[in-house]
Formats: sequence, C-alpha cells, structure tokens
Amino acid sequence: QLTTITADKSYDWDALRHELKDAGIRPVIKHREFYGLDKAHNARHDEDVYHRRSIVEAIFFALKHRFGETLRARTWFGQFRELVLKAAVRNIEQAVRI
Repeated sequence: QLTTITADKSYDWDALRHELKDAGIRPVIKHREFYGLDKAHNARHDEDVYHRRSIVEAIFFALKHRFGETLRARTWFGQFRELVLKAAVRNIEQAVRI
C-alpha cells in the first residue's frame, strides 16, 4: 500500500495533489516558489522524508551507469522484473565489495 509520494518541483500541480490526497496518499512535493505562501508550504515539509527522493534518484543513476539506460524487455511486467534483477545484482556487488 502506497502511503507517501515524494517528488520535485516539476510535479507541482494542484490536481495531482488533490488526486493523491483523495486516494489516501500523502504528497511530499515541493511547491514552485512564485509567492511567499509557496515558501511557507515548502518550509513545512519534513526534510528527512523529502530526502528519500534524492536517495532514490542516486540509485537510479547508479543502475543506469552500471547497466545502461535501455530495458530490453517488451512488456511492463518484463521491464519491472528486469529492473528488479538489475537492482539485486547491484546490491550483491555492493555487499561483496565491502
């Protein structure tokens, strides 16, 4: 069950926020700062939760760097499985390196 979504300022749409809230999902999405109220909204974010976004982006960068950007599977489920296997291989490589 998805409980929280973190995203950067490029996903700052009110319709998306409302749809996520209606589905019971907490949106942690920074506001683009056009007005003072936007800065106040951003100050209320829990930085520890928002920092998870950058951790996930770093992992995706490492996976792309190690295995390339192309997924060879054609179906969505095949692509999902391929990505999970790549992540598992990278985790094993990291564990062996330690």
